[in-house]
Amino acid sequence: MSESQGLPQCFLGQPFLRHKPERSPWLYCQLFMGMGETEGREAGGIVQKGEEMGKLMVSRFVIGMVGTNCYLVWDEETKEGVVIDPAENGQFILGKCQEAGMTLTAILLTHGHFDHIGAVEEIRRAIQVPVYVGTNEKKLLGDPEMNLSRAFGNSAEVTQVSLVKDQQILRLAGRNWKVISTPGHTKGSVCYYLEEEKILFSGDTLFFESYGRTDFPTGNPKELRKSVVEILFHLPDEVTVYPGHEAQTTIGHEKKYNPLASY
Repeated sequence: MSESQGLPQCFLGQPFLRHKPERSPWLYCQLFMGMGETEGREAGGIVQKGEEMGKLMVSRFVIGMVGTNCYLVWDEETKEGVVIDPAENGQFILGKCQEAGMTLTAILLTHGHFDHIGAVEEIRRAIQVPVYVGTNEKKLLGDPEMNLSRAFGNSAEVTQVSLVKDQQILRLAGRNWKVISTPGHTKGSVCYYLEEEKILFSGDTLFFESYGRTDFPTGNPKELRKSVVEILFHLPDEVTVYPGHEAQTTIGHEKKYNPLASY
C-alpha cells in the first residue's frame, strides 16, 4: 500500500470495532448508532501479582454507545486506585469503586474522544481527583467539535487537566505507571505501561488484531503505524494489552496477527 493511501479504514469500525472486513456494514452501524451498553456492563476482573504490595486488581466495564472499555485498577491491600477512560455514567463508575472498597486517586485518559471522557466531570464533581492526559491532547479535550462529542448530541469539554509527557512516571496505586506517547489515533494519544506487572493500557492505539482509525481530527496514519510497530511492538511479547474497545490481547499475539505487523 502506498503512503498516500494510508492505513485501511473499515466502515465505521475503527476504533469502535476491530478491523474484520468480513463483518457486515449493518453490524458496524448497529454499534455506532447506540445499541451498545449505556449504563455499564461488567466484563470480568483480572488479577495480576504485584512485586511491592498486594495484588493489583483490574476490572473492565463496557460503557457507552460504542462499547468503551473503562478500567478500574487498584491495589488490593491499600485500596488505592485509578479509573482509566471513564466513558460515561459517572455514578455507575463511582458505584463500582464503592463496591470494591476502592479509594479513587486519579483519572487517566488515553486520549480525548467523547467516548473516553464522558464521565470525567461527573466524577470530579463527586471526588476531587487529578486528570492525567497526554501533553498534546489539551486542545482536542476542550473542543467539542474535535473530540466528536457535539456530533453525538452531548458537547463535552475537559479543561482542568494534568498534562503528562512521554516516558514520564506516575506513582499511582503503589505502582510505577510509565507514560508512552503513541500519536496517530489522535495527536496526544498515550498508553500507560506498568513494566513490573507487564500490563499496557493502550486506549485506541492498539486493539486485538486491529488498531485505531486515523480519519478523525489530529489523526495521522503514518504516526499510528510508527507508534504501534516501532514503539509498542518493542515491548516484551508477554505484556498483556488492555485496549479501549473489545477484548484484551498480548504484544506477542499482535506482532503475529495484527494487520500492522506486515507494514
